[in-house]
Amino acid sequence: MKVVCNSGPLIALSKVGKLEVLKKLFGGIIISEAVWKELVEKGKEKPGSKEVEKAEWIKVRKVLNRLSVRLLLKEVDVGEAETIILAKELNADLVLMDDEVPREIAKSLELNVAGTIAVLFEAWKRNILTQNPVEVALEMKARGVWLSNELINKLKEMVSSDL
Repeated sequence: MKVVCNSGPLIALSKVGKLEVLKKLFGGIIISEAVWKELVEKGKEKPGSKEVEKAEWIKVRKVLNRLSVRLLLKEVDVGEAETIILAKELNADLVLMDDEVPREIAKSLELNVAGTIAVLFEAWKRNILTQNPVEVALEMKARGVWLSNELINKLKEMVSSDL
């Protein structure tokens, strides 16, 4: 399964020590050069920087279609633009990103999109994550990850209906 990931899920999962969930769910993920630069080069000492740099299961790929990236920069940042275009170039099975505008753009390009909350729920369903995903989401929120109450409530509903 080809999974291309933006920085948001990497940072969010790293803040609560759950980055390995991605490896266990997908075997590995792919990030663009812009995401690598944002997390590892510019983001030194920030959550996720060291974890991403050391993770051999995270592969960095170059985006070839620079024109499409430039066009998307009117709507999203460079990491998001490269993530979307890389996913298209690689015919990815899944794109992981959390912000609404880039998610909508990715969906409009017929990409399958999921966010950090979906990753937590899927990991919990597969017994990769033993902790209740709602608790993990609340911990993320306490550590500065922006999660709406609506999204947390939706996760609560999904967990309770799956019990």
